[in-house]
Order: sequence, then structure tokens, then C-alpha cells
Amino acid sequence: MNRVNRPARCAAVHDLSGLGRCSLSVILPAMSVMGVQVCPLPTAVLSTHTGGFGTPARRDLTDYLAEALAHYRALGLPMECVYTGYLGSVEQVSLCQGLFAEWPAAMKVVDPVMGDHGKLYHGFTPELVQGIRELATHADVITPNLTEAALLLGEEPNTAPLSLGQARSLLARLSALGPGVVVITGAALTTGEYANLCYDRERGGYWKSVSEYLPVRYPGTGDLFAAVLTAGLMQGDSPAMAMDRATRYVEITVKTTFGYGVDSREGVMLERTLGWLTQKELPRGYRTL
Repeated sequence: MNRVNRPARCAAVHDLSGLGRCSLSVILPAMSVMGVQVCPLPTAVLSTHTGGFGTPARRDLTDYLAEALAHYRALGLPMECVYTGYLGSVEQVSLCQGLFAEWPAAMKVVDPVMGDHGKLYHGFTPELVQGIRELATHADVITPNLTEAALLLGEEPNTAPLSLGQARSLLARLSALGPGVVVITGAALTTGEYANLCYDRERGGYWKSVSEYLPVRYPGTGDLFAAVLTAGLMQGDSPAMAMDRATRYVEITVKTTFGYGVDSREGVMLERTLGWLTQKELPRGYRTL
């Protein structure tokens, strides 16, 4: 099909959990409703996510990833974006490097899933952290949280609120690794604000999108944010606009879910809010940092 007649296509390399809205189970609907064709490349299949349901049934899909890449290569399949998330082994990181090489003109988005709240996730070895750090240097866009930002820089995670100067410095140092667009999620600022932060190297701009803090945690909100951000960029948003669109959508969805009072382990109720992503109103809530 001619590119003029088909939606932009994104290879999404993430895990898939049957219960608990996260990773591919939120990425697929969010990006699809925004007009992007998602080609899922699951790294693993789990019965649930790993945050509170006990030990899930799990199948590693590294061999499948290699076979899928070979098949797509044989098809000569065009791809406008490669978007990576949770990677469970150095072998999977290497396969993602192969995806980047297969589609050199595609926008490369790396959500460097490694840890949160100052700690590494279970199972992340120094070799795997180094592999993800190397993968991020080849990305156009990265979306770390504060813990992952420190890990990418080889520093000890610091969960203290950031001054505006510290925030700008952190964004610039991450961009110096390679990515032209850096978005840091969930940053507490010394101004008392809770915000997502963005650096757009092409424009030399630093931006923030402030959101209301709620005393609850839901799995998958980072995945949902990065998915909406990526789809926004693919559809022509500037980095600041895409960040703000993603910030507003996640905020609306978290508030909606909080209002229903459902089990937080099941993630956010995007089924109630996906229609918001079809609105044509341009984001305008971002501010200079």
C-alpha cells in the first residue's frame, strides 16, 4: 500500500500482560485511536504484570523477536517508527539495535525501562543496564523517569526535587548522549510542581507540563504517556506539544480511574477516556522551563 494511503506504522517492542493495563495492552489502543498502525513485537507474555498479583506465568519471546525481524526484512516492510520499552535481556537489546539498523530513517523512541523511585527493577543486571544505555544513544527520543535518567548517565539516582537549573542541566546532559528530544517523566520540582520535562535540541527549548498530583500509583501510566507522546510526534506535534498532549491525557485518565475507586493493580481505565485522544484541539498547557 502506498504511504499516502496508509497510516504511519510503528514497531512497538514491549512485553504483553494479560491482566493489569500496561505495556502493549495500553500502547495498542492509545496509538491506534490516534491514527497510528501499531505492529507489536512482544518481548515476553505474562499472565499479569509483576506489581502485586504474585508470580505471573511468563514466556520469553526472544527467539520470536529474531524470527519476526527476519520476516519483516524479507518483506521489505516500511516502518516510520521503532519504539522500544521493557527489554529483559542483553540479547533483546541487541535485536532492537538490529531493528534500528533495519529502518535507519524511522523515528527511534526508547523508553528505557529499568527502575523507579531510586531502585532498579528486579532482574536488571549491570550488563543489561549498559545495553539499554547504549541503545538510548542511538535514539531520537528517550522518555526516562528520574531514576532511569540517572542510570543512563551512570549516576546514583536522586529522588530529591529538582531546581529549574538542575532540571535543564539534566535534560541537556541526557541529550548529549545522542537523543535530540529528551522527556523526563514524573519530576518533582523545588517550585512545588509535579511535572513532565522536555528538551528539544533542534529548537534549543526547555519545556514543562505540570500535572496535579494524586496520592495513588497505577501501573502502566509511563507506558501510556510514552505511547501518546510517540503517536503525537508521528502525527506532527512538536516535542512540547506531544509532551503536553500525553500529560493531559494521562492526568485525565488517572483522575477518571481514581474517581471510580477500582483496584489500582489493574491500571488506569483508558476504556473510559480513549475518545479524548480523537479531539483535534491543539495542546497549549506546556510552559518554558
